[in-house]
Amino acid sequence: MSSSKRTTSQSDLRRRCAELRATEYPWTEQTTYLNNASMGPVPKRTLGLLEKLNAEKAEPHTIDVEAMFGGLAKTRARVARLINAAVEEIGLTTSTTLGINVAAQALPLNSGDVVLVSDREFPANVYPWIQLQSRGVVVEIVPTTSEGWPDEDRLLDRVTDPSVRALTISLVQFSNGYRADLARLGDACRSNDCFLVVDGIQAVGQVAIDVKETPVDLLACGGQKWLLSPFGTGFIYVRKDLVEQLVPTFVGWMAFEGTDDFSRLTDYDNVLLSDARRFEIITLPFQDLIAMGESIELRLGIGVDSVEGWLREVREPLADACRGGRINVISPLDDTHSSSIVCVSPQRLDRCLVKLKQESSVVALREGALRLSPHCYNTPDEMEKAVNIISDFS
Repeated sequence: MSSSKRTTSQSDLRRRCAELRATEYPWTEQTTYLNNASMGPVPKRTLGLLEKLNAEKAEPHTIDVEAMFGGLAKTRARVARLINAAVEEIGLTTSTTLGINVAAQALPLNSGDVVLVSDREFPANVYPWIQLQSRGVVVEIVPTTSEGWPDEDRLLDRVTDPSVRALTISLVQFSNGYRADLARLGDACRSNDCFLVVDGIQAVGQVAIDVKETPVDLLACGGQKWLLSPFGTGFIYVRKDLVEQLVPTFVGWMAFEGTDDFSRLTDYDNVLLSDARRFEIITLPFQDLIAMGESIELRLGIGVDSVEGWLREVREPLADACRGGRINVISPLDDTHSSSIVCVSPQRLDRCLVKLKQESSVVALREGALRLSPHCYNTPDEMEKAVNIISDFS
C-alpha cells in the first residue's frame, strides 16, 4: 500500500472515529473510557433498538413474531461475517461461559484423555474443564513463561502427546493482552488430532479473526465487551464438519427439526438441527441478541481490519512510553502477540488510580496491574492523556 493510500485510510478512520463519538458516544466529551475489556458501551443506535423491542414486549400484541425470529437470524449472519464463518456454524448464547461449557460437555472426551489449559487463563475457560475430572478426564494446567504469558512452545510440545485431545486457550489474555498465535497452534492441533477451543471474548471485535484462514474447532464469545452489546449476549462458533458430530448434553426445545412449526410442536421429532442452532437454549433474550446484531453491524461498517489498524494508532502513545522506559509494561508489544489490551505497573499504583479517576479516565485493575483497553471510538489524544498521568506515578 502506498503512503498516500495509507494516509487517506487513517484520515478516513479519524473521521469515522469523530462521527462515532458525536453520534453514538457523546459522553466521550467528558470521560476518557479505556475499559472496554471490562464493559463495552452500547451505541445509541443499539440502545434505541433495544428500547423499541422492550416497548413491544410491554405490549406483546404489537410484536411481529416472524420478524423477531428473523432478527435472531440476522444476528447470526452478522456474527458469521465478522469472523468469516458460515452462518450454519453460529449459535447464539448468553455468555462465553455457556459456550465453553457446550464445548467441554459435547466434545468426545473420555477417561484418560488430556485437556491442556494455559495457567492464568480467565476462570470461565478453566472451571468447565475441571468439572470433567469427575469422569476421568485429565486437565493439565501448563505453566506460563516468565513474563506470565502462555508458553506456546510448551503447549506445542504437549500437543504431540497422543493422550492430549483438546487445547483450550483465550485468543487474547484478559490480564496482559497477550494474543495467541492461532495459526501456529491450529496447525499443531490439526496435525495431532487435537481439538482447539478458543475463548474469544477479549478478541472478537478488536482483532481480525478469519476462521476459514485460521481454522479452530469451537470458539465462544460474549457480546458485552468488544462487541459493544448488552449483557447476556454472545455466540458459539462450531466448525461445520464438527457440528453434527457433537451432541449437546442439554438441549433447548427449538434445537430439533420441526419445532419452528408451532402448529405441530407435540410431534416430538427427535432429530437435532444440522447446524449450530442445536446448541442454542430457548428462550433466548431476543431483544438483547437482536441489539447485539445492530452493534455488530456498526462494527462491520467500520471494517474488520480497519478497527485493528486504528487501535494500533490509538495505543501508540502508550506503547511508545513503554518502549522508552517511561512506564513499566507487562504486555507484549510485538506485532504477533500484542493486542489493544495493554497492562502496565506504575510504582505508585494506588495513587495513580486515584488520579486517573479524578481526571475522568477509566481503566481497570487486574492481577496487580493497570489495564488499558481502548476501542474504535477512542483517540490517540485520549491515550496520551492517560500516559501523562501514569508516567507521573511510574
